Amino acid sequence: MQRITWILALLLAAGALLAAGCGDDEDEGGGGEAAATPEATEEAPAEEPAGGGGGEALTLTADPGGAISWQPAELSAPAGSVTIALVNESDVPHAVAIDGVEGASETITGGEAELTTDLEAGEYTFYCPVGQHRQNGMEGTLTVE
Repeated sequence: MQRITWILALLLAAGALLAAGCGDDEDEGGGGEAAATPEATEEAPAEEPAGGGGGEALTLTADPGGAISWQPAELSAPAGSVTIALVNESDVPHAVAIDGVEGASETITGGEAELTTDLEAGEYTFYCPVGQHRQNGMEGTLTVE
């Protein structure tokens, strides 16, 4: 089941990359290092009970080779209920947490976990709270609009 989810994420990312290819090549955020990766993509809204919020589900992938990095390092979602689905195919344990949000996802090795929270518009930092992973660069930016 995990492999099917991962393959679906790759296919969705490929479609998103094709659609995004119609824009200009300028990187508005500067730096030029944020290349889209097929391992992580925004997915359809999560199925949740009625009750407000955007219901946006995002997929965040830990490097399958075990490197201390996220793919992608930048996520965006509408304000409201946001779910980050962590996919970790490596043998290195990872979890996901967000600055200013209480709690974190389950720490996993070779599997998937989720973190769901309500977020107002703003910029947040997500990170891996395991060991020294954050200090070693395993963090990213979540923009909520």
